[in-house]
Amino acid sequence: MIVGVPAEKGEGEQRVAVVPETAARLTAKGIEVHVAAGAGAAARISDEDYRQAGAKIDASAQMLFAVADVLVKVGAPVLHEVAGLTPGTMLICLLFARFNPEAARALVARGITTIALENLPRTTAAQAMDVLSSQSTAAGYRAVIVAANALGKFFPMLMTPAGTIAPARVLVIGAGVAGLQAIATARRLGATVEAFDVRAAAREEVESLGAKFISAEIEEVAESTEGYARALSERAQRSARAVIDGVLAHADVCITTALVPNQRAPLLITAEMAQGMRPGAVIVDLAAAQGGNCALTQPGKDIVSNGITVIGRLNLAAEVAADASRMYSRNVEKLIEHFYRDGRFRIDFSDEIARRCVVTHGGEILHDELRAAIERERAA
Repeated sequence: MIVGVPAEKGEGEQRVAVVPETAARLTAKGIEVHVAAGAGAAARISDEDYRQAGAKIDASAQMLFAVADVLVKVGAPVLHEVAGLTPGTMLICLLFARFNPEAARALVARGITTIALENLPRTTAAQAMDVLSSQSTAAGYRAVIVAANALGKFFPMLMTPAGTIAPARVLVIGAGVAGLQAIATARRLGATVEAFDVRAAAREEVESLGAKFISAEIEEVAESTEGYARALSERAQRSARAVIDGVLAHADVCITTALVPNQRAPLLITAEMAQGMRPGAVIVDLAAAQGGNCALTQPGKDIVSNGITVIGRLNLAAEVAADASRMYSRNVEKLIEHFYRDGRFRIDFSDEIARRCVVTHGGEILHDELRAAIERERAA
């Protein structure tokens, strides 16, 4: 079996799906690894690093696509990449088909079997494959570093001959993996941190990191059976915004991370709320790719509105590409091991991981809900 690793084509993407350490372990299992020339350069990995790990370097994407049985990427393929894939190839990536319907339809038309890593179940068996958690860790860390750089103030309290400098005040909205990493990083930098989440179960984790937990009185089930936040009614969102507004007015930095799987991110900060923050305050919106938690967020851009900086970058994990790639690669390695049997990559639909993650196969989209959502996107 040949695993192919192309260079990423997404705008601003610096990660690579497989690093040399993983390539060496896969090679030791009898799996041949081919890497496109220069694929790891942005993550500070040279072609020679791959060669030393036992991987082969292909001079072009066309050569790679021609030989690979399984293609491993970070982001979804762009359309011209799909056109170059060999029908029957297995593709592993973060597809987010609902937000990328053209790519999904192209993969179906090309006869590609696609494993969408964002669909991994939250089970013990899949935990080591959880790329969303590993990449959210990277994004949560980077969000605080970016905010600190944009703020123009110290994060920690400083006692100096020139006087005492008060610590920055940070509000983190959403205490999932990204939010908890943001809390931990801001605390390590010395900030005073408060965190808001609609899930009462998040309190213990937030407080264990030394932050103050903020909650709203919401009479709805705010958490799915898998532990993700659920979409709330407009009434519940108004209640959440009222609580957030009272804390936000005193914050120097706000990191927003609130997401609902396969839906637009909840709008938790109105324009008026954002502009009521302290002068020079910073918002980093980690939900920008799904519409943003802040009304002022412009996905893909950093803007300043009435003195408030709003950072809407779409891929903060890629800004720490070296370590983000290592974590992603190890997750993918575990997934490949799960499906690799008797020298082949085998899909068994009696397996929960396969049922959840395989979204295109045999010339069709397998998930009814996803198929309907993509058709709605086409109709719109």
